[in-house]
Amino acid sequence: MKIGFIGAGHMGGAMIEGLIKSEYIPAESVVVKGGRSKTTSNLQEKLHFTLINDYKSFSDCDIVVIATGSNIVLKVLEEFKSEITSNPIIVSVAAGCSMDEMKTLLGESFSIGHAIPNTPVSVNAGMTGISFSENFTEDDRDKVMGMFKALGGTVEVEERLLGTFGTVAGCSPAFVDVFMEALADASVMNGLPRDLSYEVVAQMMLGSAKLALDSKKHPGELKDGVCSPGGTTIKGVAALEKNGFRYAVIDAVNAANN
Repeated sequence: MKIGFIGAGHMGGAMIEGLIKSEYIPAESVVVKGGRSKTTSNLQEKLHFTLINDYKSFSDCDIVVIATGSNIVLKVLEEFKSEITSNPIIVSVAAGCSMDEMKTLLGESFSIGHAIPNTPVSVNAGMTGISFSENFTEDDRDKVMGMFKALGGTVEVEERLLGTFGTVAGCSPAFVDVFMEALADASVMNGLPRDLSYEVVAQMMLGSAKLALDSKKHPGELKDGVCSPGGTTIKGVAALEKNGFRYAVIDAVNAANN
């Protein structure tokens, strides 16, 4: 298995780091073509993947991931098509370019996937939604799903839903980071040291997420399990409701999705 990446920015770099860290594929079997900045070369010094300068070097790759900005995906694929000598699986992780657009440019001989991962793929705890073109074989589908499963949770969704999926899975880490920072600020205000506050908050969120995934319980049931009658937690929950916490979260998702 050899996997190529065109682009090694925030998302491409996160995927590359996660794949190598997971040992799903050896570093030398990850082939990367970056832009003109030093981002890719700096990442190569850290992770020791194969750095290339031309598209021809992707000809022996099983999968090529397009991890550029949405606005240049088609331009990149046009250059890629003119130099490539094989038909590797193409997977775009750019939000704004559809499989139909890519298929029109590349032709029917290419199997094309459209995936929306989030940045926790770098620590193999990501969440990815993916759609496949109609000509995907089961073998090719297994290859792509295997790659993303090495990076965390992976689900197949209709391409028309990838935008909403990307908002919830892709934007929400920033929302959660804001929540973590606010919790830590409150902890500091009440006497805990800053470093300890961040550690406690991060571990609490990790444990809460794992409990939700492992137990399959409704979030409301998990919340009720922490709220004793007349206790401190339900008073805190009431304060969140008073200040419009739920509406703020829903409004943030709607704003990001539109």
